[in-house]
Amino acid sequence: MKGETRRCSFCGRTAKEVNLLITGLNGLICDDCAREAYKVVTANSKSSQCQKLDNLPTPREIKDYLDQYVIGQDDAKIAMSVAVYNHYKRLNYEADRDDKNDVEIEKSNIIMVGSTGTGKTLLARTIAKMLLVPFTIVDATVLTEAGYVGEDVESILSRLLQECNYDAKVAERGIVFIDEIDKIARKSDNPSITRDVSGEGVQQGLLKLLEGSVINVPPYGGRKHPEQEFIHVNTKNILFICGGAFDGIESRIAQRLNTHVVGFDSIENSAKIDKSNLMQYIAPMDLKAFGLIPEIIGRMPILTHLEPLDRPALRSILTEPKNSIIKQYTRLFELDGTKLKFNDNVLDYIVDKAIEFKLGARGLRSIVETIMMEKMFDSPSSKPKSLTITLDYAKKKIEQSASKIANTQ
Repeated sequence: MKGETRRCSFCGRTAKEVNLLITGLNGLICDDCAREAYKVVTANSKSSQCQKLDNLPTPREIKDYLDQYVIGQDDAKIAMSVAVYNHYKRLNYEADRDDKNDVEIEKSNIIMVGSTGTGKTLLARTIAKMLLVPFTIVDATVLTEAGYVGEDVESILSRLLQECNYDAKVAERGIVFIDEIDKIARKSDNPSITRDVSGEGVQQGLLKLLEGSVINVPPYGGRKHPEQEFIHVNTKNILFICGGAFDGIESRIAQRLNTHVVGFDSIENSAKIDKSNLMQYIAPMDLKAFGLIPEIIGRMPILTHLEPLDRPALRSILTEPKNSIIKQYTRLFELDGTKLKFNDNVLDYIVDKAIEFKLGARGLRSIVETIMMEKMFDSPSSKPKSLTITLDYAKKKIEQSASKIANTQ
């Protein structure tokens, strides 16, 4: 066969028009078509993995997995474990349900409330590691009402589609974690001539996603690519988990519980209330008073809270989880051949400073980073066999950092 007559069986180009032409038993394929075929096969294999829902992990197995990475927060772990397990089970039930069985199980979206640094996002990221369905985390702070500068609520589903290679059927079985949900609270109960485009407007837009309806999703962003075709996604089977700090909501809870009412009976009832952790008494009406509209609250029936981190919890977070902060830095130095060790009183000092700064678990990493910055700069060059961080050294570095901040003010 002459070179001019040899053509790719897929695209029809001749051997002179392609870089490589692979010969098979009954046909030919060029290098470009082979690459495209590989992409199709890879996408299909990923989709089948996402749809596989056999051997469902039980709620206890899910919680045991979370316990390896997240310290405490048992109430929130149990709520998430049960919700995710029921989501798996519901998907299998819907797939096998016939016309004779008219019982339709509705999904139960979750909202988690907890102060900053207590582990809301960490819970979501950790549970994403073991999920059998597509999972994505989005930030509510960038969302605005449709037609205004910012991202539309449909962009939430665009992120989920990206996790599934834009396979809508697979995305319709996924889980979405919406972080910073409190930042879209209604700004004021008073009527205004201006629109609340990043508050109540976003909440109104989220309603259709949470309740379950067919959404036209622009895969690459609606306003930037108006010519693109929409992907139709049904959110009926997508589980939504929302999280937020809701700063200041404790005062609303205290007001509802009447913790400052005068009277003998009220004093007795007030004594039963743990005023150091009012978040455990949170109720849907508190979210409404904070600024979430009733329709949003009604579509997230599971309300759970995260406990504030006390000193023992922060101490455990430093060393116990699989990916604890100290283990991460120890591993970083091991990669350069240095054995790193922290004295116990240094760890206690770090915890004390984190409590002083009131940044929760996030504050631990920034404090350790401040202490270790100079050592991380020098060690790759000097390559010491071992390195021990003492209390005096840690105090010196923290005081130097504090003095720099004081001098700039």
